[in-house]
Amino acid sequence: MERIRYDKRDHVAYVTINRPAVLNALDLLAHEELGQVWDDVEGDDDVWVVVLTGSGDRAFCVGQDLKELAERTGRGAPPKSFGSEGLAGHPRLTERFTFSKPVVARVNGYALGGGFELALACDIVVAAAHATFGLPEVRLGQIAGAGGVFRLTRQAPFKVAMGHLLTGRELSAARAYELGLVNEVVPAERLDACVDGWVADLLRCAPLSVRATKQAASASAHLSLNEAFAARYPWEERRLRSVDTVEGPRAFTEKRPPRWTGE
Repeated sequence: MERIRYDKRDHVAYVTINRPAVLNALDLLAHEELGQVWDDVEGDDDVWVVVLTGSGDRAFCVGQDLKELAERTGRGAPPKSFGSEGLAGHPRLTERFTFSKPVVARVNGYALGGGFELALACDIVVAAAHATFGLPEVRLGQIAGAGGVFRLTRQAPFKVAMGHLLTGRELSAARAYELGLVNEVVPAERLDACVDGWVADLLRCAPLSVRATKQAASASAHLSLNEAFAARYPWEERRLRSVDTVEGPRAFTEKRPPRWTGE
């Protein structure tokens, strides 16, 4: 792969958007490569955690490659609204609503447009202090169609979200943290160590418990409490049948670290 660096080690998949010369903007080939990565991650039970980042220290991702978009529309390609159906990489991470592995976003600079939408679709977001977030689509005659208009209004106070969606105003990392859009903000030189700390904490947990928790929390967000309790969660059903559900209490009573298998 040229545009996406993908490495797996010690139960962690490291995914890096590798187009620093254009602030890690995503063209169709990059989306195609990312789609292959997400398929591989989901299908590999040995992967328990994902770290998503951008190459260099200037940008996480600035979203769609607008130069490529201008060329495509200039050739008569129809404009696109919500979602990626019919386009490279479908379904993209922003539409993989049942993606089971926890994704940590390592935001090392600009996270704009589709880049911010990617961060909003992640489970944990760690940002360098110089990171900047924003959805400038309306300033470009576009719409935040990769979920920005939906996720930002759910993850931030509605009036605050609308202010940013309707004007394209940016948010600093500190402000994103205040709004609960970011889990932790650290100086750039501490970014990797902070991400490593979150990854280590995730790996200390039983992988099936993590997946069951992610699925239950995500799938029940629109349900009443009684509906949420009564709903069916396949990853929870798998956890209940797993070796790890017995291993956890046993390790506790034997005063030793648990040995998770993900089985």
